[in-house]
Amino acid sequence: MLTVINYHYVRENFNSKYPSIFGVTPYEFKKQLLLLTNKGEFINPPDLVNNIDKVLPSKNNYFFVTFDDGLKEQFDLSLPILDELEIPAVFFVNTLNFENKKVSTVHKIHLLRSIIDPELFLVKINENVKIDFSDVDKNKSHAIYRYDTNLNAELKYILNFKFSFKQQELIINKMFDNYFDETQVLQDLYMSDQNLQVLGQKKYLGSHTHSHYPLGLTDSEIIRFELEHSKKYLEKLTDSKINMVSYPYGTDEACTDEVSIIAKNTGYNLGFTTKRGSNIGNENHLLLNRFDCNDLPGGKNS
Repeated sequence: MLTVINYHYVRENFNSKYPSIFGVTPYEFKKQLLLLTNKGEFINPPDLVNNIDKVLPSKNNYFFVTFDDGLKEQFDLSLPILDELEIPAVFFVNTLNFENKKVSTVHKIHLLRSIIDPELFLVKINENVKIDFSDVDKNKSHAIYRYDTNLNAELKYILNFKFSFKQQELIINKMFDNYFDETQVLQDLYMSDQNLQVLGQKKYLGSHTHSHYPLGLTDSEIIRFELEHSKKYLEKLTDSKINMVSYPYGTDEACTDEVSIIAKNTGYNLGFTTKRGSNIGNENHLLLNRFDCNDLPGGKNS
């Protein structure tokens, strides 16, 4: 059995005017890893790729640690703990941040939400475009973003699933430029090229696509570009093999069968969603289940 655990932000504190950026402290991170060492065996990326057909149906409980978004704090605060405990991991990064020197729209949203009241945020969105938000959408938003307040969940769902990514970018970019310096945020938020090269040498590096789009809501040409371009860019930058991908957002809408087929055809061996659950042997290798860290022992919701 394979249990995949995923992390995003790792910070000493998460103080902000409005709660929008959630994660774990280094202390909580280390505490959870130590707890899990008593419940199974941590597997490293090459062994997982090479032995996936044996690992999934095994009676042994294997843990696999992952990080999304290529954040600097992951390298600075999490990697030393992993090295100390001799626990392997894979860090999934978006190449847009490194190649195009742009902050991902999803992170612009996180930063904006940390300083703008959610009700005001929705007002600002409505000033730009009329939103069709049904009761079905509302219920979906509460289920997907169950760690948020209902209002925050609805805001996140509208931004991520009710707009095309081009619409989303236009609205968010305009707001972001009024509050933040993108160059400074880029430098503070993401890993450096040198960090990626270190991870590549350790075989700890994977793709989170190029632009952090929900792939299943785009067309085939975009899906292929997002998967193929990020893979080639990271392989060239780090002189390492990129054979794993985690899909942004990771929901059923974002991780369709078409996405998994294109991922396989572009050279990936394993792909990770955010569908909660362990993997026991009957899963598509390009659509593996993955827990948020808070849903496992030692997490806030365990």
